[in-house]
Amino acid sequence: MGNRFPARDRFADGAQFIDGRLRPGTSGRTHAVVDPATGDELLTYELAGAADVDAAVAAALAALPGWAGATPGERSDALHRFAAVLAERAAEFAAAESLQCGKPIKLSTEFDVPGTVDNAAFFAGAARHLEGASAGEYSGDHTSYVRREPIGVVGSIAPWNYPLQMAAWKILPAVAAGNTIVLKPSELTPFTSLMFAQAAQEAGIPDGVINIVNGAGADAGERLVGHPDVVMTSFTGSTAVGKRVAEIATATVKRLHLELGGKAPFLVFDDADLEAAVQGAVAGALINTGQDCTAATRAYVQRPLYDAFVSAVAALMETVRLGDPFAPSTDMGPLISYAHRDRVAGIVDRARGYARVVTGGAAPDGAGLADGAYYRPTLVVDAAQDSEIVQSEIFGPVLVVLPFDSDDEGIRLANDTPYGLAASVWSRDVYRTGRATREIKAGCVWVNDHIPIISEMPHGGYKASGYGKDMSAYSFEEYTQVKHVMYDNTAVARKDWHRTIFGDRL
Repeated sequence: MGNRFPARDRFADGAQFIDGRLRPGTSGRTHAVVDPATGDELLTYELAGAADVDAAVAAALAALPGWAGATPGERSDALHRFAAVLAERAAEFAAAESLQCGKPIKLSTEFDVPGTVDNAAFFAGAARHLEGASAGEYSGDHTSYVRREPIGVVGSIAPWNYPLQMAAWKILPAVAAGNTIVLKPSELTPFTSLMFAQAAQEAGIPDGVINIVNGAGADAGERLVGHPDVVMTSFTGSTAVGKRVAEIATATVKRLHLELGGKAPFLVFDDADLEAAVQGAVAGALINTGQDCTAATRAYVQRPLYDAFVSAVAALMETVRLGDPFAPSTDMGPLISYAHRDRVAGIVDRARGYARVVTGGAAPDGAGLADGAYYRPTLVVDAAQDSEIVQSEIFGPVLVVLPFDSDDEGIRLANDTPYGLAASVWSRDVYRTGRATREIKAGCVWVNDHIPIISEMPHGGYKASGYGKDMSAYSFEEYTQVKHVMYDNTAVARKDWHRTIFGDRL
């Protein structure tokens, strides 16, 4: 473990990054970060409490005038340097991410880290393009224009499934727009968020602009969301916790961005390329061990292809290699914790009473896997549409497949959950796919693919999956205040409209 990532040495001064330096938390409680692949303890650190959150917010507030007052070009230059530092340290970030999360190193190396570097590069450019509407004389007597201004101190909360990418998604648009931020990652996965903030400091982003507090949600999280000097909260996590975040945020009339749960449908029409759909379903269901809110979790397959699809998916799942996350040949790592593995297993075990497990449905017992939080890729069929395994977010390597007959039925079933984060449709017919992309209620709909994301396009959901956007220029709608400025052009002291308040028309 020490050769993979020397966590104890790197964070000997503490796991809170406040005003440019590491320090211990003051909650009086500690947390042990555990390698989910082995059960080994990686680091025990002092959790943040209310006092640490207050200190971080104070640092962000003090840094705000200077950072908000910097020119777009100055912020852009700093973010370009930041992207370069991230790229230089790519291998170290990948190792830390795989260690704390159990991700296969090939996923961290080829997906998480390059995606984060690209995000930084994108927002470095986007920082120069915070534009409002062009000036114009819309009333005839006035010139109007729109300013886009930073909103202030942002308090964000990120989940454990993609700690590095989620730190980037929260921090980069906020600081590119001139805000300062306090981020609370999951206490389970503190390493790469702290490294991200340290890399920003090395790139020349001033102390206090980016602060990290690692603490429990009930303590640090609720204090951050409810803090009177925090003007906006961005939260990614479960819908249940998102509702609690919304309750706290609305009490102080904060701006709120929520990216919540998902239950993505994977809709396969009878003219689809079967091999492509099978490959896409297994990849989309198992990415990050299924711990992805956009993962393919419900495959609806038109009846002529149903049996062949189920058979081919089961066969492909059985070839997936579980193993040491640092082995180049490993396809799938463990779940984040033993508790979460047991939760996933519980959903599958309950489904045996009303559905059929085609493959998987158990923890592996192979050499080197018994000590980790592993669970085999699992395929379930014969479940009812209203069953738990179809309606509830599992967040594990589980795909449930159901048949449908007409196109109308397929689209109806795809929409038949509370969630609306992502979906995919598979067909060679442009009219079929066009209809499906229009009628499926989700923030992202892929056609003949599932999972890819790009920095230039927005990410966010419909319905119980939340509202607001990460990534892309659309994210600036969350992190900027739009101000209308209106100049009188007449130089007339008494305006005609004044008569509606006093006097008669002149």
